[in-house]
Amino acid sequence: MTRRIITTPNAPGTAPYATGTFPYSQAVVAAGLVFVAGQGPFNPSDGSVMGTTIQEQTRQCLRNIEAILVAAGSAMDKVVQVTFFLRDAADFAGMNEEWVRWFPVDPPTRQGARHWLDVEGLRVALAVVAEA
Repeated sequence: MTRRIITTPNAPGTAPYATGTFPYSQAVVAAGLVFVAGQGPFNPSDGSVMGTTIQEQTRQCLRNIEAILVAAGSAMDKVVQVTFFLRDAADFAGMNEEWVRWFPVDPPTRQGARHWLDVEGLRVALAVVAEA
């Protein structure tokens, strides 16, 4: 099986950021799928957390994911599965408000959990699998 590593400067990467250095691939294309690493609401330029509301943070996570998918030759309408982590379960409804803007028809499957996210101000993180 051939694997292709995806990198783009249009999404947070493995360079040093305010939150630390993370040794991971933004995405890997394998077996006809794009596996996008978990994305927080980070500014691609400096790694700072963008947004204070759950809607703003969810939007930035999805923007980062979209940039990675485009670099992989895929798109948001090819997302088949999403995993999400929320710091506060009370943010679920707010996350859904932004979610339906990105996936208005035939949304992907998803699973999620409440998780203590160890970055100041971080409320949500998302990872996706999409068709290549």
